[in-house]
Amino acid sequence: MTARRVAAAGERRVEDGAEQSEGPASKKRVALKVDCDTLEGTLEGVPRLLEIFAARGIRATFYFTLGPDRSGVAVRRVFTQRGFLAKMIRSRAPSLYGWKTMLYGTLLPAPMIGARAAEVLRAAARAGHDTGVHGWDHVGWHDRLRSMPREEIAREYGAAHAEYLRIFGVPARSSAAPGWAADARSLEVESERSLLHTSDTRGGAPFFPRGEERTLPTLEIPTTLPTLDETLAWPSLLGDAAQRAHYRGAVRGTEVHTVHTEVEGRSKAALFEGILDDWRADGVGFPTLADLAREALEHRERIPARTVAWTRLPGRAGEVATGWLEAAA
Repeated sequence: MTARRVAAAGERRVEDGAEQSEGPASKKRVALKVDCDTLEGTLEGVPRLLEIFAARGIRATFYFTLGPDRSGVAVRRVFTQRGFLAKMIRSRAPSLYGWKTMLYGTLLPAPMIGARAAEVLRAAARAGHDTGVHGWDHVGWHDRLRSMPREEIAREYGAAHAEYLRIFGVPARSSAAPGWAADARSLEVESERSLLHTSDTRGGAPFFPRGEERTLPTLEIPTTLPTLDETLAWPSLLGDAAQRAHYRGAVRGTEVHTVHTEVEGRSKAALFEGILDDWRADGVGFPTLADLAREALEHRERIPARTVAWTRLPGRAGEVATGWLEAAA
């Protein structure tokens, strides 16, 4: 991706008052959450997604990984996570992520994403999108959170926020855990910052997470729809037409949908455009996660407190965090 194209995408700002600002009066809504996990996905996928969103007047929330890209180390999940190899085969991982990404941190040195991609990150903000912290070392957090001491959790999370501040000049107002890996300790570390909301979990309505000894004050907004890298591994959804039909029928009210720059911003960009166009044809609105947070917090007394647990999802190897086991199942 050339610097000129990055700049052009960044300058195509979504204008205030466009369709994405539709409020709760819109019966069907999808808040788009964009996870940027890798260097290549960020450099190539963010500009492409900015073009896709600008062409449709949609605002999204981008979450950036800011430390080392050690994606190649994730190959060890073949031995540690049930279903990982099968998912990689069914979803054709090399075509989604690229061989360079799959070698970073092993045969290739791990590049620092924030340092290498700062201008691309700023382009998303200039285009009118919300931005936040995804993490520091995506693979390390995703694979090791449950064995990390609290001090290491705080150090990793703090490093990501410090780099965000360096790049944007203002503190992040929201964050989203890598791979939906979150527990009471990591949620407590997050709650020490003045965040409007987080998006760390899967399934269900917004809630206040319970920490180890108290209910935490930061609103959690879960991802409610399956991700494309999951549904691509579903044997029942073969081909783009089946994928589009599934997502078109999946929106029943207000949903949160996570996309990945490595997938929807690269090899599956055309499919993602088709999904967005189907939703727009059906009158779906596109609020931001911050919009949903402000709506929910207007009635803070109605927001439930929930205990976060681990669960498995179809098409995803390993476990993810959820505050609603009944909804995530």
